[in-house]
Amino acid sequence: MTKAVYKAIATVTAALSKDGITKDRKNKHQGYSFRGIDEVYNALSTKLSDAGLCILPRIISRDCVERKSSNGGALFYVTVEAEFDFVAAEDGSSHTIKTFGEAMDSSDKATNKAMSAAYKYACMQAFCIPTEGDNDADSENHTVKPEVNKADPAKERAQQMANDLKALSEQGDMQSYDGLTQSADFTSSLAELKQDRPKLADRILELMTTTKEAIRSRDDCPIAAE
Repeated sequence: MTKAVYKAIATVTAALSKDGITKDRKNKHQGYSFRGIDEVYNALSTKLSDAGLCILPRIISRDCVERKSSNGGALFYVTVEAEFDFVAAEDGSSHTIKTFGEAMDSSDKATNKAMSAAYKYACMQAFCIPTEGDNDADSENHTVKPEVNKADPAKERAQQMANDLKALSEQGDMQSYDGLTQSADFTSSLAELKQDRPKLADRILELMTTTKEAIRSRDDCPIAAE
């Protein structure tokens, strides 16, 4: 015997196929039309009731990352993993749909928006609601500030080695030069650079030669790592 839940889903799908859900909202920044969550609720509530179908949400996980907007403000980017039990009132049979919702907001509404997005997409797919030409985004677009380039450990290490060599050049002390360049930290760092960043290693080797010559001649020699 066919479970009543599938009959109820088919009934709602048939009802929506006649009128669909109009795209009454307009994204003010990019100019496209979309269906908001209110339109989805309004279109579904009567049809779900008539079909004896309940949709019960369950949030499985939530992830929130704070980002910076282009003007320096805080933006909260939230992703939720959600399950929706489609339950038939007739016999209690059910079918579970899992989906994800993503949203970004500058205040405390990012989670609510993400949950609404998850619900909307679950319903749009379950009931085959047309989406042609529709990005189905909210009415707001947030411009995220690009992340600052992450630190380059190898370049930082090479710069520190260059700074140490410059200081020795200014001191004019060959004993200190030998102590630095023969130390375990320096030789280990140079070996790592030779393996991972050979061009940086070549630069340090050049600086070592220049520093030694500067110490021997007691001349100051400006040094900098690129």
